[in-house]
Amino acid sequence: MAYVLQPPPVPSVAVIGSEERFPVRRVFCVGRNYAAHAREMGGSPDREPPFFFTKPADAVVDSGATIAYPPQTENLHYEVELVVAIGEGGCNIVEANSLDHVWGYAVGNDLTRRDLQAAAKELGRPWDMAKGFDRSAVVGPIHPVAQVGHLQSGSISLTVNGETKQDADISDMIWSVPEVISILSQSITLQPGDLIMTGTPAGVGPLVSGDVCIATIAGLGHIETTIGSAA
Repeated sequence: MAYVLQPPPVPSVAVIGSEERFPVRRVFCVGRNYAAHAREMGGSPDREPPFFFTKPADAVVDSGATIAYPPQTENLHYEVELVVAIGEGGCNIVEANSLDHVWGYAVGNDLTRRDLQAAAKELGRPWDMAKGFDRSAVVGPIHPVAQVGHLQSGSISLTVNGETKQDADISDMIWSVPEVISILSQSITLQPGDLIMTGTPAGVGPLVSGDVCIATIAGLGHIETTIGSAA
């Protein structure tokens, strides 16, 4: 097939212990999936239906990258998250079968232009420019289920310049991974290559140029991000 423009490269994520990479099709994110974080953002931790937003696939960047402080913001925030990599697609997936669709897990950092998000929320507008900017999805190497199993509990934490900012357990999620997959698949057909960022614990806060941010999940290691000068 001929194209009028050169097709862009396929976004991808590293796979632990392998030279092969995991191709990224789409990135879905769960909003306010930890009760304490829902409260700190002014929301309710009740189990109302979860809501989702997206990031472009090419917003994904590997651990170890230096990310220029993004434009149009004065309040860039970190958010450590468990990332689910989908290996088998489907729609209307039954919760009991949800984990059969998972290829692996990774550590993520959902970078957010918080001031833009706050303005969008106040005006009832989408979060796209707050969440889906360039290099806003830091994702570490994916650990295949065959190696790590399915994570139901374990420490999830984040430090900035060595100071702990977020410290919780993934069992604190309001909506579990099987529930998230099942509910999301009722709205769209999940496909191999989709990533789901499952939400962040309390303790989110600002980053400035020169900060080194390390996000860690028990069993999945850690990822590191350095914030550079303004783009």
